Amino acid sequence: MRRGALGGIFKLFLQSALVGALRTRHETGVMAKNSYLAAGAFAVFGVTCVVVGDTAGKVLVQDGVTPLFVAWTRFAIAAVLILPLSGLVRDEVPAFWDWRLVMRALFVVAGISCILTALRTETIANVFGAFFIGPVVAFVLGALILREGVTVARALALAVGFAGVMLVVKPGFGMTPGLGLAVLAGVSYGCYLVATRWLAPMFRPRLMLATQLVVGAVALAPLGLAAVPAVSSWAMVGLLVLSALGSAAGNFVLVTVSRTLPAGILAPLVYSQLISATILGWLVFGDWPDAVALSGLVLILASGMASLMFAQRRG
Repeated sequence: MRRGALGGIFKLFLQSALVGALRTRHETGVMAKNSYLAAGAFAVFGVTCVVVGDTAGKVLVQDGVTPLFVAWTRFAIAAVLILPLSGLVRDEVPAFWDWRLVMRALFVVAGISCILTALRTETIANVFGAFFIGPVVAFVLGALILREGVTVARALALAVGFAGVMLVVKPGFGMTPGLGLAVLAGVSYGCYLVATRWLAPMFRPRLMLATQLVVGAVALAPLGLAAVPAVSSWAMVGLLVLSALGSAAGNFVLVTVSRTLPAGILAPLVYSQLISATILGWLVFGDWPDAVALSGLVLILASGMASLMFAQRRG
């Protein structure tokens, strides 16, 4: 494991993620003024933040920290740091037990808990490959529940992206318990994306993030507190903080972007997580994809770009 590279990447990420999150305080106006292409680039940044958080989580669980403790600290630390910046007012307090926001938060709680557990035994590439059932779930549910428009072009773009994922993970792998959990994480995340799109017009992005973090911290507290490890170094503390901030910043960006991009357009962009995971897998763990996998990455990029181009033309 390349610890020096890990520290440098994480330090740079923390600076970028915090600056990016603070610049989104004018949530309702910024994204509305930008094109789909700008929104898409912002979405890619958001999902990259999530991958960085998951990479930190994988390092922790490989060092013996339980996945549920990492999941709990991810919500709890981010809640402590971000809640004071959420702009919460008294009239918004009931949102913390609004069943719709609680349901959305539980989707992401399930997804994060499953994917961190899967990362304990599986490689990042395989976990994210199985996880990418999520965009398909989001695409289908967006059409069925939210009545979002479905075009042949968008469906083909999603199919191309999924084909790219198949080249990366090379189907034929056995469905191990870890990969089963990664699939469950993807299903939960797809539901979370659709719930976010559904609720985005009703609640501020920072309020949605705050409820997500608080509900997650409360829901996981019994399991997380039962597995508190001995803190062995400041590096462990830093990784726990990074895991929390990466997930929080990424999901905040996706909440903001969801006001502009329908779930069917946002879904292919989520595939860029696999590109980030591949790069970080090489830098941190020394893994690099072969020629077939690299071809899949090209297809994934083409999928996201094509989806945005189709949306731009329609807009």
